[in-house]
Amino acid sequence: MKILIVVENPKLWPLDIPGTEVVQAKDYLTDRRFVTLRRAKVFNLCRTYGYQTVGYYVSLLAAARGHKPLPDVTTIQDLRLSPLVRIVSEELEDQIQKVLAPIKSARFTLSIYFGRNLAKRYDRLCQLLFNHFSDPLLRAEFIFKNATWQMSNLRHIAVGEVPETHRDFLVAQAQRYFARPARSDPKRPRYDLAILYDSEEVDSPSDERAIKRFIKAGKPFNMSVSIIGKEDFGRIAEFDALFIRQTTYVNHHTYRFASRAQAEGLVVIDDPESIVRCTNKVYQAELFDRNNIPCPRTLVVHPDNAHIVGETLGFPCVLKRPDSSFSAGVVKAKDPEELKAHLTAFFDKSELVVAQAFQPSDFDWRVGVLGGRALYLCKYYMAAGHWQIQKAYGSSVRRYGKVETLAIQDGPEGVVALGVRASNLIGQGLYGVDIKEINGKYFVMEINDNPSIEAGCEDAVLKDALYDELMGYFYERLNQHESPMEAGH
Repeated sequence: MKILIVVENPKLWPLDIPGTEVVQAKDYLTDRRFVTLRRAKVFNLCRTYGYQTVGYYVSLLAAARGHKPLPDVTTIQDLRLSPLVRIVSEELEDQIQKVLAPIKSARFTLSIYFGRNLAKRYDRLCQLLFNHFSDPLLRAEFIFKNATWQMSNLRHIAVGEVPETHRDFLVAQAQRYFARPARSDPKRPRYDLAILYDSEEVDSPSDERAIKRFIKAGKPFNMSVSIIGKEDFGRIAEFDALFIRQTTYVNHHTYRFASRAQAEGLVVIDDPESIVRCTNKVYQAELFDRNNIPCPRTLVVHPDNAHIVGETLGFPCVLKRPDSSFSAGVVKAKDPEELKAHLTAFFDKSELVVAQAFQPSDFDWRVGVLGGRALYLCKYYMAAGHWQIQKAYGSSVRRYGKVETLAIQDGPEGVVALGVRASNLIGQGLYGVDIKEINGKYFVMEINDNPSIEAGCEDAVLKDALYDELMGYFYERLNQHESPMEAGH
């Protein structure tokens, strides 16, 4: 993908960065070469982005051409809305107070170059602001008022406003930002896919070996696969697709990544709708009921009907926090006393709780579904001496039951068909459907939006073909995703 740095006067841009082309703004707006350019990332460094200025039109037309502008028009508009700037300041309150506490003056100005500042101690705050407002050159102003620091202004600055003493640092940060890993293939990949991953996450849905196999699988599809982390929110527009390999929650950075990526036009797994639907057990209980999906006897519990849980479901029964995942937030109540204690604790965090009849089994079926068809089939056995597939010891230690992977055609047809039917109610992404088999009948327990894919487990039958299927799915979606203008050249 071509990288364009657009400025009004190229003579004012002092950097010669390999792999980039400096373009005069009026040429970008009028030259037919850029109108017909198939794919490009446009870094708009014009002096101003005011409404209907040259800088504004660079980002506006970049979006119309299917290019990826930074900043985009939404960011340009957001920076002009002071109430929104104040809201963001409140969201970053803790970081602002912590970082600026040592400053003795009543005013402070923070220059942000591609998400960084000359003083490393401000990098975290710079990155957070850059994540919210993805503009390569920003300046934030703070005032100390009523014994607290407040952000009074945040704006784009032109290259000409960068002090001479900051130029070398700006050069270094631009080079860092534009840097790409060296590739042995001289032909540049057609697509760039990002995998959001944290190797330190205890319950990560993929291990490092699986992540390496995803990266390898992208090459035959002419895709460059990069690993990004929580701090890379501001880089989303650089990519064509996003694959989230972290445990997802709605009130979490994974959801913000998914939403931002979808808004930028990326192909996303997990998409924000799937995250919302799969991370809430109340939603799934309603979904299963309305669509005749067999599941255990279920009751959505609130303080006014909590007294009927025991008589309706019997004991033991299972309680689930609506946003539970990886067996966390799921408990078993063996009698009325335990039920009352668990509900009291759950109601402190959610006004609704899902209660289900307890159905013991030696294992759960897991049907992995991709794009509406079954991809893999596993048996997840319960952890030794436990009623769930995972047993937690504190916040960082887990013990799991064994995993047995089968070829799709070797599993029960009813399990596979039910898994696909249930997942299709959520969407067309990647899902893991958990199903219990009780006396020859199948019951859906839940649908997960970021199912585990670990080396030696879910890939035990398909091996590398599993990763090929996933990268191939992204490739097909990306080809379908291209705009008519792109497809015509």
